[in-house]
Amino acid sequence: MTENLFDKKLQQIKADGLHRQMRYLESPQGSHVRIAGEDILMLSSNSYLGLCFDDRLRSAAHAALEQYGTGSGGSRLTTGSYDIHKKLEEEIAAFKGTEAALVFATGYMANVGIISAVAGKNWVIFSDRLSHASIIDGCRLSGAEIVVYEHCNPADLERKTSRYRGRQGLIVTDGLFSVDGDIAPLPALVEIARKHQLLLMVDDAHATGVLGKNGGGTAEHFGLDGGIDIVMGTLSKALASEGGFVAGSHSLMDCLVNSARSFIFSTAPAPATIAVSIAALDIVRKEPAARETLRGHSLWFRKELRTMGFNVEDHPTPIISIVLGRPDVAVDFSKRLMAKKIFVSAIRPPTVPAGTSRLRINIMATHKKEELTRALVAIGDVGRSLGVISS
Repeated sequence: MTENLFDKKLQQIKADGLHRQMRYLESPQGSHVRIAGEDILMLSSNSYLGLCFDDRLRSAAHAALEQYGTGSGGSRLTTGSYDIHKKLEEEIAAFKGTEAALVFATGYMANVGIISAVAGKNWVIFSDRLSHASIIDGCRLSGAEIVVYEHCNPADLERKTSRYRGRQGLIVTDGLFSVDGDIAPLPALVEIARKHQLLLMVDDAHATGVLGKNGGGTAEHFGLDGGIDIVMGTLSKALASEGGFVAGSHSLMDCLVNSARSFIFSTAPAPATIAVSIAALDIVRKEPAARETLRGHSLWFRKELRTMGFNVEDHPTPIISIVLGRPDVAVDFSKRLMAKKIFVSAIRPPTVPAGTSRLRINIMATHKKEELTRALVAIGDVGRSLGVISS
């Protein structure tokens, strides 16, 4: 009976064109990877700065393994806190310009833990319509009333916050949105939060190390000094490590240590992972050239796609979406590119709303111009063969 239940569910997933399967990499995550023994050009990695096989990060991991061993041995509140965790949290706080920071096992756990610990049943949470799944789940777990405002629309947010004057509340948004590659209008959100005495939380997972003069993220991109109460981020994207973090006031960190369930009941990240994060932060601060290369590649690639006739939005970020509509078209497009040894993911519901299935291209600083040119030719060829763009 149980197997029949699962089979029926899988049949429906397949009928809807939403069935997914994992591909297994046989090499480090870089601009090229090995899959099933073949060399593939990677255009879907979140390792924006191409640091996953950097010698300095590997050396940091090796040194930490020698000093601390492998696993952390427990949760942070039992036996899992090491001096190296404290060092990373101090580095993150300095990097983000906050009083303190706290590291979680994953970015998903960070968002779920932060929101559900901060907001309560008497609160109201104003969440961007395209917020990440982890934000949505954190909002639901909090028990607060959830008000969804139109994507990156301060006017709609202002209208909705005005209806809840006097209520304790939280505005939450991604900084750099992980599917469309657009940037939240933070200056306007800060103004609204201050006007209505609401807390403001920004998920800077994809912006950390990518946006801003020093890679500090979305706030630095806009030149903001203050106004954001809770800054969340990850160590697993531009920083080429694993884990999530939150940066803010000392009192916020103390509150989360004592009430964020995903922090309290999770094993701490391994010391070697933490060492990699520290080394990566140092590289991000000291080497802006990689960010400049990334931005240049991204702007040029977008322009070339638009010239070919693809409907691509103009954002200064490495996340580029080609919206195709139907999931089967997105999957077919992705498969045809893989046949040309180019890895571009097809993104379908529930990651994106129905009718907006797409290709998501992620540029890396380590891509070479000739590699990206080859990818553009292939994308154009497949786009014409599928009737996405004109011949």
